[in-house]
Amino acid sequence: MPILLHFGKTQWASALKLSCVALMVFLACPVNSMDVLVPPQILALNGTDVRIPCAFTSCYKLDPSKFAMNWTYQETSNSTEEMFMTYKNKITPLKSSRFGDRVTFSGNLDKNDLSITILDVQLTDEGIYNCYVRNPPDRIHGHGAIQVLVLTELPPPRDSTIAVAIGASVGGILALLILSMVVVKCIRRHKNQELISDEQKMEEEGKADGEGGTEEATK
Repeated sequence: MPILLHFGKTQWASALKLSCVALMVFLACPVNSMDVLVPPQILALNGTDVRIPCAFTSCYKLDPSKFAMNWTYQETSNSTEEMFMTYKNKITPLKSSRFGDRVTFSGNLDKNDLSITILDVQLTDEGIYNCYVRNPPDRIHGHGAIQVLVLTELPPPRDSTIAVAIGASVGGILALLILSMVVVKCIRRHKNQELISDEQKMEEEGKADGEGGTEEATK
């Protein structure tokens, strides 16, 4: 009987250890463990090269034999997606009438970096770029969308002269207001002091008159 009890305790301890390990693995690497990291929007200057970043995090190391990646393009969110680059055992740019040979892979698979670069950006390149990732044994398929806007010229730098002028004007007005308040306060204080002085003189004169009347009555 003691042997059975000891055996039961051993089994219970082993089961507890396995449960703890499973719980730690689950907490460290949940089912939805993949996150795709992309910027929501990129501004590109017409005629230049632009890098569109896409990276992912996963609890599982990238296995080149199982890993898969797709890049697609959409003119709008309601448009059909056009695939122009894929990965299955190797990076493969696909033939595209829109991009031709202007899209290159500029990422690093060892660092989970799936970025691409568009050469000689055109106005027609404006749209939504989708980065799809599959990294078994992750069950979730990662996805990131980037809105690319193509500009014909750089926006003018912000002119701080107006802001400085406005700030100086506001500061000057405040200084004048504070100065006027101080002057008004000083004038009021001076008037109060004059009133107090006049009242004191009147009281002293009244006392003097009272004392003179008393002396005459005594005589």
